[in-house]
Amino acid sequence: MPTDACQWFYECENCLAVLRPLPGDCCVFCSYGTVKCPPIQEGGSACCAG
Repeated sequence: MPTDACQWFYECENCLAVLRPLPGDCCVFCSYGTVKCPPIQEGGSACCAG
């Protein structure tokens, strides 16, 4: 994932549910991923500029 892009929504390929970030998270990567998004990993306080 590029450090200057973000994914705010994700549609599950199996059930077609649309995932959105949980309150307090900036993207689905931060809410549902095993690691936070690249901007957060790099120590940024603002996630997913774009």
